Amino acid sequence: MALAICLRTLFGVLGALMLATLLYTLFTDGSPFRKELLTPWMAATLIDFYINVVAFAVWVAYKESNWISSILWIILLVCLGSITTSAYIVLQFLKLSSQDSSQDPMCYVLLRHPNKNGMAPTREPSFVVILRVLFSILGVIMLGTLVYTLLTDGSPFRKELLTPWMAATLVDFYINVVALAVWVSYKESSWISAVFWIILLICFGSITTCFYIVWQLFQISGQDPAYLVLVHHGDRAENKYKGLTNIKKKESDIP
Repeated sequence: MALAICLRTLFGVLGALMLATLLYTLFTDGSPFRKELLTPWMAATLIDFYINVVAFAVWVAYKESNWISSILWIILLVCLGSITTSAYIVLQFLKLSSQDSSQDPMCYVLLRHPNKNGMAPTREPSFVVILRVLFSILGVIMLGTLVYTLLTDGSPFRKELLTPWMAATLVDFYINVVALAVWVSYKESSWISAVFWIILLICFGSITTCFYIVWQLFQISGQDPAYLVLVHHGDRAENKYKGLTNIKKKESDIP
């Protein structure tokens, strides 16, 4: 229960912080859609940012029960970035029952909720191989972008590059990194490995995101449902669904 409350509060605060950052930058620096703002490093940062958005979009598409809500949330992710990420995560935690929150809130938030009739979702075609290819390509694109920008525009650690909109973009980017870091911490079996991956996320952004996701996808069979990467290696997600199903059945038996 405490973990669910802490994470709900954390992402509520981060979402509010990003909203305030967005409004402040709009009022003080004007529109972001100005040609002079699109420097090579801003372009690279945006590519980095939106590759992470793809990862969240895949999760949202899996979580949502219909394509209309999936598309709506994905459009919001593209337009509002980590504001949408934070709002969506908070919403998922608010949907948890007190029993879900006390058992394994991260698992129940990450996995799709059982149907209202208490039945677990039917087995779907595996997208493991497709996702391996997708995130491998995205990781290579980001690595190429990083190397190219370094060679053609020099170091990103220059004072003139830190414009108000670059700063806002970095805040947006790293709030999404926090969400990914929470997932990595949940996934990893030790704090040493979790800290290692989080440092790589901070330093290399979506390159690490893609590499980590691909690595997790290779931990399961190509015939397994892709959602198994969301939980611990030892936790078969089907067992979690069975637990959820039993709870819903018990609730439905109560007059």
